[in-house]
Amino acid sequence: MGTDVRVIVISGSMGSGKTTVLSEASDVLGAAAVVHAAIDMDALGVAHLPEEAWADLVYRNLAAVWGNYAAAGVTRLLLAEAIENRAALDRIRKAIPGCELVVCRLRAKPETMQQRVAMREPGMLRETFVARVLELEALLDEAHLEDFALANDGGSVTDVARELLVRAGWI
Repeated sequence: MGTDVRVIVISGSMGSGKTTVLSEASDVLGAAAVVHAAIDMDALGVAHLPEEAWADLVYRNLAAVWGNYAAAGVTRLLLAEAIENRAALDRIRKAIPGCELVVCRLRAKPETMQQRVAMREPGMLRETFVARVLELEALLDEAHLEDFALANDGGSVTDVARELLVRAGWI
C-alpha cells in the first residue's frame, strides 16, 4: 500500500454535513474519473455493543474493508468521521498503514446543525442526538485536530465538496 495512499477525513459535529459532503466529493471525483473509495464510518459500526468493543470493531472493520479496496487498486479514500481525539487518528493510520492523512472539519451554525439532526432523527433518541451536537462541537474545538475547516451552512454542497478536494490537493 505504501505512502501513495491518500486519505481525507471529513470531520465535524453531528449535522455538520459529513455524510452529504462525503457523497458529493465522491461524485465530483467520479465525474473526473478519479479512482477512490468513500466510507461513512458510522456505517461500519452499526451494532449495540459495549463502547470499548464498538470502537475497536469500527476500526477493525475499516482495516478489513480497506484491504479489499487496496487489493482492487484504490489509493484514495474519503472517510466521514467526527475525530474527537488523537487516538481516533492513530486508529485510522493503523487500519490504513502508510497513509497520508488530511483532516477537514466541517462547520455550521449550532442551530443549523441541531435543525439538521432533528430532521433526520425522528425516533426515540432525537433529543439526545440534538443535545449531542453542542457537546461534540466543544470536544472538536478542544481537540483541534483538523488541517483545515470549511463552512457548510446553506451554500452549495458541490462547492463545499470541490473546495475540500482542492484544499486537500486532490484536484
